[in-house]
Amino acid sequence: MIPLRPAQRSDWLDYPDVQLVHTIAGAVIQVADLGNLASFKLPYPAEAQQALDRTVLACLLRGVEEIPRSLPDLLFWCHSRPLEDWPLELPPDAFGADEYLVDPDALVPTQLCHEWWIRAKDAGAAQFDRDVVYTAMRLCRQAASPESYTAFRRLLVDRPVLTSVEKFEVDTDLFLAPVLELVDQCYVAAPVSYQHQGVYITCGRCLTLLTPLADGGWWCERDRCRRRGTPPHGRVLTDADSGGLLQLQRPLRQFVASPGRAEVDLETRLNRLGLAVELWPGFDAYDLRVTFPDGRVWAVDVKDWKHPGLLGRSAKPVRPEPPYDESCWVVPQEQADAHHDYLGTYRRNRPAAAQGLPLLTDNRLVELAEARLNGTTGICLDSAHPWNGAPRA
Repeated sequence: MIPLRPAQRSDWLDYPDVQLVHTIAGAVIQVADLGNLASFKLPYPAEAQQALDRTVLACLLRGVEEIPRSLPDLLFWCHSRPLEDWPLELPPDAFGADEYLVDPDALVPTQLCHEWWIRAKDAGAAQFDRDVVYTAMRLCRQAASPESYTAFRRLLVDRPVLTSVEKFEVDTDLFLAPVLELVDQCYVAAPVSYQHQGVYITCGRCLTLLTPLADGGWWCERDRCRRRGTPPHGRVLTDADSGGLLQLQRPLRQFVASPGRAEVDLETRLNRLGLAVELWPGFDAYDLRVTFPDGRVWAVDVKDWKHPGLLGRSAKPVRPEPPYDESCWVVPQEQADAHHDYLGTYRRNRPAAAQGLPLLTDNRLVELAEARLNGTTGICLDSAHPWNGAPRA
């Protein structure tokens, strides 16, 4: 089916089906949280029923003969039809080629689905990851302990899966004392759907639990991991080993731990150049504060998003404190390579208030840092506005 291509409109919300995709994504997440997407029973959850009703209505309004007649039909569309083949009026930058809301192999929500869900204005649960981070900031400020906040963020990045023994270690970590009650809300029991023949396996790259496939293979929920090939096996945990295995809640895995892994990797690369790098300065005002030998400072926020259009619509200036000379957002090179014109799509969807916020790949940022260290003049994060050498005010 050829998707509708209306004349270019001024804003995403001018397209009639943008909110519908938000609703469908929320329904997919809701059903997945209740159990296996391949099997469920009536009555359907309220949001799922609303998504089905609105999709049927959109099809009928457009004279489409083939419509989803049940929630199983709608979910079948989600893993058998890329968004470009849905009979919906969506912005040209709303999706890339062959992008699904449900992974065809693992039958779980894709990263794209999560990004549409998190951008939905009516999805209260989408605030969970931000509420957790803000609460951690508040508690650590009250304790006058920025070290505790850094320890909390590193915990979510480095330990998305905890055994009972590891949870005891966390509970007795003095740095984490101000946020221990919050930590308990961040982790939930690992579902049995991640288990195969009594065994859980973590990804050797991103450390999250792998999902067993029907053919005997294992699937990683992180798009960047899958693009690198078959996920390497990390820890192999039996019920006896795990003693009640815990994993980070889904929004925290998606929007805190995943970009956090990219942040830590970028910190390592910049440290190797001899640069001073502070992670999450000023209680996470931004992700990395990079200081050069001459005192010039770059502020960097890392965004590990699959879809550049949704990322662009989320763009906002980097907070001014702690002070810096230049700022940018950074996306992993692998994400940019996987989407045609990633940086251009970001720029086209960036709101007016963020027009001065450049987006670079992590490789490009490291190249610019290395060139500046080697004495190349005029190095600037925003190529459209070259730095003239003036010091920070």
